[in-house]
This record gives sequence, structure tokens and C-alpha cells, in this order.
Amino acid sequence: MHEPELPGLLPRVGTFARRLCELAPQGPPVLVVRLPELERIAWRRGLRAARALERRAAAAFSTAVSRVLRTDDLVAHDGGSDVFLAALAVPTRDGGAVAAAVDVRSALARIAAALEASTRLEVRTGWTTFDGADAGAMEALVDRALVRGAQERERYAFFSSLGHELRTPLSSIRGYLETLLDEDVDATTRGRFVRIAYNEALRLSRLVEGMFEISLLDMRAALPAPANGSFVHAVDAARDACSGSAAARGVSVAFDEVPALRVAIDADRLTLVLVNLIENAIKHGRPGGGVFVGIHLDDDRLVRVTVDDDGPGIAPGDRERVFVFGDRGVTDATGNGIGLALVRLMIERAGGRVDLETSPLGGARFILAVPRA
Repeated sequence: MHEPELPGLLPRVGTFARRLCELAPQGPPVLVVRLPELERIAWRRGLRAARALERRAAAAFSTAVSRVLRTDDLVAHDGGSDVFLAALAVPTRDGGAVAAAVDVRSALARIAAALEASTRLEVRTGWTTFDGADAGAMEALVDRALVRGAQERERYAFFSSLGHELRTPLSSIRGYLETLLDEDVDATTRGRFVRIAYNEALRLSRLVEGMFEISLLDMRAALPAPANGSFVHAVDAARDACSGSAAARGVSVAFDEVPALRVAIDADRLTLVLVNLIENAIKHGRPGGGVFVGIHLDDDRLVRVTVDDDGPGIAPGDRERVFVFGDRGVTDATGNGIGLALVRLMIERAGGRVDLETSPLGGARFILAVPRA
């Protein structure tokens, strides 16, 4: 889009940069809000439609910043651009020269929400600090802010998912232990509760280890040394770990006979992979239905594990999405898009692979190829 400045609405970006150099040499936070669909609308529906939407966005931005920012903070937008800028240039009430990061993020979230509500378009946000060198390179500043915003959202999604995943086994452990402490239960029930709590603790431990597998530092690290794990131990541990969730939905989980062989992945990591696949099948299959875990030895180098459910299945267009961190595909089941991403990462780091196709049971079939030791 190459349109002139929208008259009477917002100062231009060049003026914004000069005022920042004059008023706030200490490096104030600059908030960036971008509407990337404006350019696509200009190409598809014409400049007039894009310009009308841009005016609406500029008005919404002006209203939002007037409510969120202080009177002397700075704002900017060039006509024909999809970027809107604001700077927290006024010293804070406690005398600080620069606003705290939490205040910056809060202001940015409120402004973005106002634009989303007004335009019904995707809004991308980010923030960074301004210094004098940025005055002549505002495009670079915008890019830097948006990259930072994407990184912050990714970290937030990671820790949000981590907290959700840890909360489930912790709640289970706490519930069983509170029952043992508060109620008089017979020896058989006591032993069963202790075993379940112990299995949930093991699951929690495996989950924490798995989280390190998808941390950024670990993803950049060298591939781990080849392992030599017990396949039987991993399958048996996964069977025990999934028994509670299967019983809760009335789902029967059947297993092929498990061969005594060694695999090139640590048994605890393979357990975590199998638990994610089996519990995914339990969750997405029919209540009261069935899940089948098949084991195939048709390759001297690999052992293939298939996990079949009788649910609605996964459309071909969504089959790659379910392995993307934070993306759950189209489903009504609860979850946060971390389990299958973890499965792919862990099995590929061991030299294997995971595939997805339609199950003979009518639902989804996950195919796990695990290298033999």
C-alpha cells in the first residue's frame, strides 16, 4: 500500500522518531501494533476498501491509546501502512524514567484488544526500547519489536502448557494422599491408592524430563548419545500409567504381545512417548470404546508401534498440524497442543519417526517407528 498520510488522525512516524529523541533519551519502550491483513485486503478488494479499514483501525487505535496511555506519551502512524506505534515517553509516577515491562505488556494487550474488536483482523504486537540510532531506522525497530513479541508469546504458551500438564498428575497425587490421611481405608485400598500416587509421581517425573526436551537450549544442543532401553519396561509402564484415564472414560486398551528387545531410546522417554499417544487415543476415541496398541517386527532395524482409536479421526489437512507445538488441530477435546509435539521431537531425536493415518477402527492411527538398539 502506498497511500498518503491520513490527515488529522495521527502524527507521522518521522515526527514520532524526532520527538522521541528530544523528549526521552533514556530509551523509552516503543509499542508496535501491526495489521498484516491490510495489505492483503488492498490487493484483493482494492485500495478503497483497505483505506476505509485503515481509517477505522486508526480511530480505534487513537481511542485505545487515549484510554491506556498518558497525555504526553507519543503515538504515530503513516497513511498506507499497517503499523501503529506508541511510546511510553513520560516518566512513571514513581519517578522512574522508563515504564516497567509488565506495564508495557499490559498497555500493549489492551490496545491490541481494541483494534481486534474494531477491525476483526489479526493483530500482531511487540515492543522494544528506543535509542537515538533508531531514529533513522524505524523499520528495523518495528521488526525488532515484532520478533520480541513473537518470542514472548511463545514462552508464555510454553509455560502455560507446562503448568497445565503438571497440574493434572499433581492434583491426582494430592487427592489420593489426602484420602489416605483423612479417611480410614482398608489395607487393600491403601495399597492401591499408594500405587496410583506412585505411578502419577513417575508420570510427573517423566513429564518434567520431557519438558526439558522441548526447551530451546535442549533443541539447540547436540543429539543425545544412542541409548539402550528396555522395550518391555516402557510398554508395561505406559500400560500402568494410562489405566486410570482409560477407566475414567470406560475405554478398554488392548496390547499385542510385547517382545523382549532393546531400543535406541531411554525406556523412560519411550514411556512418555507411548503415554502421550495412548492417552491421546483414549481422549479422542468414543467413551466406552476401545484403543488397540499393535507391535510389529517386520523390520530388523525398527520396531513399529501402532496406536488405533475409534474416534472421529483426523482430517488429512490437520494431520501435520497436530504435531506443531501449541496447535491442536480441530477437536472438541481438552488439551493444549503439547503432547504430540513432544512425541515427534523425542522420537526423531532418537532416530525414529511418527506418522499418522486413518485407523481400521475408524479413528486415527499413529505409527511409531522406534530404532532397535
